Amino acid sequence: MNVAEPAPHRRLSRTLLVVLIAMVLAAALGGFAWFDARQRIGATQEEIARRLRDIENDSRDARVAARQAQEAWREAQARIGQLEARLAEWQSQQFALEALYQDLSRNRDEWQLAEIEQVLAIASQQLQLAGNVRAALLALQLADARLARADRPQFVPIRRALARDIERLKALPAIDLPAMSARLDGVIAAVDSLPLAFEERGERPAAAKAPPAGEGGFFARLGVEVWRELAQLVSVRRIGATEPPLLPPSQAYFVRENLRLRLLNARASLLARDEAGYRDDLRAATGWIQRFFDPRSKHTADALAQLKQVSGASISFEMPAISDSLDAVRGYKLRRERAPG
Repeated sequence: MNVAEPAPHRRLSRTLLVVLIAMVLAAALGGFAWFDARQRIGATQEEIARRLRDIENDSRDARVAARQAQEAWREAQARIGQLEARLAEWQSQQFALEALYQDLSRNRDEWQLAEIEQVLAIASQQLQLAGNVRAALLALQLADARLARADRPQFVPIRRALARDIERLKALPAIDLPAMSARLDGVIAAVDSLPLAFEERGERPAAAKAPPAGEGGFFARLGVEVWRELAQLVSVRRIGATEPPLLPPSQAYFVRENLRLRLLNARASLLARDEAGYRDDLRAATGWIQRFFDPRSKHTADALAQLKQVSGASISFEMPAISDSLDAVRGYKLRRERAPG
């Protein structure tokens, strides 16, 4: 019976051996796994340490870069502050320059308009008092040219008024009153140089021929002197001939003065555009020159020709006013004075 028991015992021994082997293999695998894990953990720690060092280095670099960036930001802020201060100063200067330019522009416009107003006022006075159409037309054209050079839209209404007044003056008859007045002044200045008719045309008394005197006879010479004295008392004139009036020096003076007064009255009537008085004075002056002064003299002929030339034009037309231009300039100035700012 003892011989038959070894089989189970051997099976148990095998089982224990297998278990032992399994345990040894498990321990070996566990040890290998632990070693491998240990190796991996060590490598991981080294990697972590390396990365931590890199991170620390990067962090250090980042802190340095942050400090540099902060310093650069502070410098940039300082520069921005300086630029803002300069910008504010530039803007204040720009505002001051704009205000100064506006003041200068306003003053320049006011000066220009004041000058134009004065020119137009003088031209209006010359037009109404002296009938100087040419001077008034030149004044209007000068004012329009200055406003055209300014090239401002607010001056357009003034230029329109100037254009209307210019057209009115251009539509007037072509009469140069200043030139006519100057011609009359020339005739007035030449009054004293006009020769009187009796000084040139008056015939000397016919002197009778004296009898021949002897060379040495006293009575013969006495007879000749007496004959000459008697001959001067006799005047021979042609019957029916028109003779110039004989005027003593005092009356000759009054003739010239009366002629001068007639011509002065004619000039005054011309400037006043008094057609009837102007014609009457010219007619009287022409008659006096023809009656009392020598027509063969060049001075007399020139004076008559001048009077004939100035008497050919009509002066009785109505002189227009340039009130539109003056009203436009004054209205614009008034609106600027009432405008705020």
